[in-house]
Amino acid sequence: MNRVFINEEVEWVHHWNDRLFSFRTSRDPGFRFRNGNFVMVGMKVQGKPIMRAYSIVSANHEEHLEFFSIKVPQGALTTHLKELNVGDEVYLSSKPVGSLVLDDLRCGERLFLFATGTGLAPFLSIVKDPETYERFETVHLVHGVRHVDDLAYREHLQVELPNHPYLGDMISRQLRYLPCVSREPFRPRGRITDLIQSGEFADSFEIGALDPVTDRAMICGSPEMLTDMRSILDGLSFESSPQQGVRGDYVFERAFVS
Repeated sequence: MNRVFINEEVEWVHHWNDRLFSFRTSRDPGFRFRNGNFVMVGMKVQGKPIMRAYSIVSANHEEHLEFFSIKVPQGALTTHLKELNVGDEVYLSSKPVGSLVLDDLRCGERLFLFATGTGLAPFLSIVKDPETYERFETVHLVHGVRHVDDLAYREHLQVELPNHPYLGDMISRQLRYLPCVSREPFRPRGRITDLIQSGEFADSFEIGALDPVTDRAMICGSPEMLTDMRSILDGLSFESSPQQGVRGDYVFERAFVS
């Protein structure tokens, strides 16, 4: 594939609430990516393309491409993306990139995927990757949001994936979905980082404290969440992957960190 950008047709759109939506497009047969990668997604607005980075929700073995987005008020791109209909076209960059890949993690027993908001997106592809369950005994997907109805993909993770025709056995045995809500009654209630520091995280999910000897982690969320989560892991003697291609105890999306 030599093109810088490719056109794909929208095949499905779903609005989770008034703040979040997902959409699915066709996939060029020559488009290849690693689970956890992101691409630039865009549309033409007043004759000019506007592009933003989006992690790919779908796994690399699926025939479509799926994306998860927040509706940014007056956002240059999402103002238009949220109005997508089946049959519309979007632009995608042809070269996926990103540092949230399994290759850059050392071997371990437990894998923790820490996400806030739409930071869930890359981990939805990773939990559909057979290699994830071959490399780790258990996979803990932690999703922190403000409101209960922000828990997009909850039914997908709790019901659909454990019944997947090919991956269901591995997923039902090894994947644990751990949602957290900070602004409404929920158990546990609070920000992921606060719950970890207080010890409530380990107690609520009955999983024991984080341990750099056995545990590995991936982090995706707001810049503030990345900073706080990295500080916690560093304080527990976890070592981050220093650069792409070099393994560490945890990885984060470097492209979104200044």
